[in-house]
Amino acid sequence: MPNSKPIRVGVLFGGRSGEHEVSLASARNVMEALEKAGYAVAPIGITRAGQWLTSSDPMQQLTARVAGHLPEQSNASASNGQYGHDAELASSASSWGLLPQADAQNGVDKIDVIFPVLHGPYGEDGTVQGMLQMANLPYVGCGVLASAVAMDKAVAKKLFAMEGLRQVEYRVITRAAWRNEPASLVDALVQELTFPLFVKPANLGSSVGVSKARTPEELSAAIELACRYDRKIIVEKAVPKAREIEVSVLGNCHSANREPNVSIPGEILPSREFYDYTAKYEDESSQLLIPARLDEAQVAEVQEMARRAFYAVDGAGLARVDFLLDGESQTLYLNEINTMPGFTQISMYPKLWEASGISYPELVDCLVQLALELHEDRQHNSVEKQ
Repeated sequence: MPNSKPIRVGVLFGGRSGEHEVSLASARNVMEALEKAGYAVAPIGITRAGQWLTSSDPMQQLTARVAGHLPEQSNASASNGQYGHDAELASSASSWGLLPQADAQNGVDKIDVIFPVLHGPYGEDGTVQGMLQMANLPYVGCGVLASAVAMDKAVAKKLFAMEGLRQVEYRVITRAAWRNEPASLVDALVQELTFPLFVKPANLGSSVGVSKARTPEELSAAIELACRYDRKIIVEKAVPKAREIEVSVLGNCHSANREPNVSIPGEILPSREFYDYTAKYEDESSQLLIPARLDEAQVAEVQEMARRAFYAVDGAGLARVDFLLDGESQTLYLNEINTMPGFTQISMYPKLWEASGISYPELVDCLVQLALELHEDRQHNSVEKQ
């Protein structure tokens, strides 16, 4: 081979969102799989305050902070030479003081591609993706638009509706409106929708801030909780005897080489009434049923709707698409799309691909190659006036 040097993947983890700990767990698995796939790994940690860590052992430092063994840094963006010299994004990113430049004389290699294993705001919402595109760096996963749209469930629902994808009835309210007229808002929601209802922040992941309400009093409390996390709140009708179905998507939209692939469906059997944060990550009694208990027609419908949802947001690389199946009418509803799903030991995304015939190392290898493919395609976009 003309160049036997392995591709160097910078793995971003941690971050400022409430899913910081989930990101750490996902990143451990991703880095292990990348090494098994033959890649060189450069760990890059981000503290809750936004400080970038590249020297010593970023994973150990962030894990210690989570455990309360180290204080959190209060200066989120200052550049004072404390970051070490073992990772590099690009000269533009270096000039922002996030990471140092490569040092060829000292044998420090540049990073070839970034794998942003960041969940929730400040990582999965287009913010980091925009920075990486400004730095002209390849990165795994969806671009700025898809990441931002998928994070904002209210906007995503509008796009899905335009594509004719079936969704439950819902309303969007704002924190400002709730603060001004809470009683009238509850009355309007009760008249327009029927209990039970689910209330969730529009811009958050992993079911954080999500509640089920059966009475006006519970609805008020649920909206108050959701308002702690976002300025936009979604209130939607519950699906009778709902079954939670998920599929994984792998590929780039509008690729000349291949169409995005969709895994076999899986089903969530939550340990709690619904699949909230505790049921997902803290209570090991939740079960993942792979494959889901669906007939051939239902499997085909799930996969087709997932592919259409992926195209609706102009997805790239990966996504997990979640559905709700009415246990009475067997009607399938699109729930949401997640552009950087969990990669923990119990996460559905890698498990579905493993059941579909793609191992964890093969999966991360495919994601890196998709990132490089999309980056190469972006290089054909002229930035000069013709």
